[in-house]
Amino acid sequence: MKLHIGGEQIKEGWRILNIQKKPGVDFIGDITDLSQFDNESIDEIYASHVLEHVKHCFLLKTFLEIFRVLRKGGKFYVSVPDLNILTNLFVSTKNLDEKFMIMKMIYGGQIDEYDFHYFGWYEELLSQFFYQSGFKTYAKVENFNIFHDTSLLKFNNKFISLNVVAFKPET
Repeated sequence: MKLHIGGEQIKEGWRILNIQKKPGVDFIGDITDLSQFDNESIDEIYASHVLEHVKHCFLLKTFLEIFRVLRKGGKFYVSVPDLNILTNLFVSTKNLDEKFMIMKMIYGGQIDEYDFHYFGWYEELLSQFFYQSGFKTYAKVENFNIFHDTSLLKFNNKFISLNVVAFKPET
């Protein structure tokens, strides 16, 4: 099984886990609790702009759960707003509307109870959570070529996401 966490886009071969009941959602739940899935039952997990919605106290548990449910050799596709890029964009503009838009990318759009960001990510920090949870290798990529979503979001013609694939060891 391939699991798209937080997704809405229906795609053949992928099942959707979302915190909200929406059309096409196969499983209701959130990324912090994957207890509805067996150990090593998922081949690939895709989470675009989801991890920033996880409270600090649940981050390591979340990564450990993802590692647990992934099969050996499985892939974890992660896209998060890149705090390094966003803060550089914020500092470099004097336009107040642009600053406000960037702040929404950092803190969440806050359009409903789920649209709040609790955490800011950058590559070095993300890599620490990968290693602490058991992932040994990861690769930064520009594009996953799987879904057309926020992983491709640009602001002022600059990609704002950190896109990474972490690999669960074969043994």
